[in-house]
Amino acid sequence: MALWWAMQAEDGDLRVYRIDARRRRFAPWTDPDGTLILLTTGKVAGREIPVRFVKTERGWRVTDVEGNTPREIGEHQPDVPGPAIDDDWYYTYYLIRAQKRQETDALGTLPIPADIYYGIHTERARRNFAISRETIGHWRPYISSLARVKKAAALANADIGAIPEPIAEAICAAADEVVAGRIDARYFPICIIQGGGGTSTNMNINEVLANRANEILIGRKGYDAVHPNDHVNCGQSTSDVIVTGLKLALYLEIIDVIDALQILEAVLTGKMVEYKDVVKLARTCLKDAVPITLGQEFSAYLTSMERNVRLLKQCAHECLEIPLGATVVGTGLGVCAGYIDRVYPHLVDVTGLGIRRGENFFDALQNGDLFIRISGALKSTVTLLSKIATDLRILSSDNAEITLPAVQAGSSFMPGKVNPVLPELINQVAYLVCGNDVAITMAVEAGELNLNVWSAILSKSLFESCRTMSNAVPIFARRCIEGIAVDEALCRKNAENSLSVSSVIATVFGYQVGARVAKLAEERKLSIEEAAVRLEILPRSMANELLDPMTLTDPDKSAEAIRRVMAWRNAKDEGRSSEGFPSGN
Repeated sequence: MALWWAMQAEDGDLRVYRIDARRRRFAPWTDPDGTLILLTTGKVAGREIPVRFVKTERGWRVTDVEGNTPREIGEHQPDVPGPAIDDDWYYTYYLIRAQKRQETDALGTLPIPADIYYGIHTERARRNFAISRETIGHWRPYISSLARVKKAAALANADIGAIPEPIAEAICAAADEVVAGRIDARYFPICIIQGGGGTSTNMNINEVLANRANEILIGRKGYDAVHPNDHVNCGQSTSDVIVTGLKLALYLEIIDVIDALQILEAVLTGKMVEYKDVVKLARTCLKDAVPITLGQEFSAYLTSMERNVRLLKQCAHECLEIPLGATVVGTGLGVCAGYIDRVYPHLVDVTGLGIRRGENFFDALQNGDLFIRISGALKSTVTLLSKIATDLRILSSDNAEITLPAVQAGSSFMPGKVNPVLPELINQVAYLVCGNDVAITMAVEAGELNLNVWSAILSKSLFESCRTMSNAVPIFARRCIEGIAVDEALCRKNAENSLSVSSVIATVFGYQVGARVAKLAEERKLSIEEAAVRLEILPRSMANELLDPMTLTDPDKSAEAIRRVMAWRNAKDEGRSSEGFPSGN
């Protein structure tokens, strides 16, 4: 399949297009940091090489990544097509001067690519915060939520006459295109981590919707008909818009996490039932303890996930209480009469969610304790997931009672080695989420006075935690837990031979007797049952009943067995002779 690429030069004035001569299709793409002058591979003498354009005094020179100029590529000037490379593909490289539009603000004028919907505020923010390639456009639920907020606001403002209806309709149409993905991530190029309390993010969506709405109304970009502040942002402030958009996006992200956990719950339920009769040893302090069934262990995993899903559902519910209409600090300054009453029903219709007006706008803008609760719920969940993953790593280690599915080779040096890579993945997801929790806690604590301005790190950290978990959990469930195999014979053997079973002897006959049995079992390499019989503590029939590992996993059956043995012991005690306790064999 042919690929088409374009890069924008550092000065933003030239673009490079790679064209397949058979299709002649242009597909320009601007690199997020605006500085690369780089092309994908070109074919020279039958082999692919990475090539780039380097600006020289003569114009532009095509080179390889080390700066060498292959003879087959050569040099050429701007606006002059280069030679075809390779008879099979006929790649041709062109330099085409990009069209620009000029935008001006209080700080001056900047050129903006003519085909881009964002404006000068976004362009300045793109340059100021170019610290990573993770942009706000990377988080589609966030951008879609902001677009829905703008649509609801436009409808409400049209209802009360604050903006003309045709302008509101154009804004709504543009917002629908954002939600549908037709206006995609390249129009939202600002780094997710930014200063300014989210103003750049709010202005990015304002400018995109304004430019697209102008196209819809008058056929060209610009702000002649629809203005980003006067119309798209009418009745709003960054303060209430960003908090609202963040909460709505978090609702969607949390629901994705819940859906992922419910996949895991279904798998755990199946394993709990499948292994209900597989008896094994429990371990405490990494040492043998008492018998348990593998099904019981999986029941603990399942219950922990169910409990945390309930916690996450509560957090999602709280996300639907929003402060739209609060404007800057909660007073509602700048909104027209009737706006707040109209915007909430419209937002409910636009989102399909049970959105509620916040009880106290001042509180909603200052205090981010909800974000701490969300992060805490995520941390609680992923910590228990990591505990499950660690358990599986231990239980599947060499001489394992369980075996995890082999999903990839484990060593570049040792053939045949297979590592528990998916449990290790979950462990590291937990480390990431816990680290994000620290950042979230600090950002909430630092919300000075009347507005918490740290929405950037809050959104980045919360979105990353949610998305990483919602992606990782189904993989862990389906590719790891679902395929677990169990060595039932080894599990039972370990349970029968464990010295910890002597605790049952101690319950009936006292600690000293239990210790004697355990000592003999250890010295002679016997089971506790066999040692108890040899010491004439119990007849074999009663030893078999009392010390059966499966019986010991059921509190009712175990209690009944102990009751029967104690009754037998008491009856024997009544007939005790001077020679001591009868053997009963």
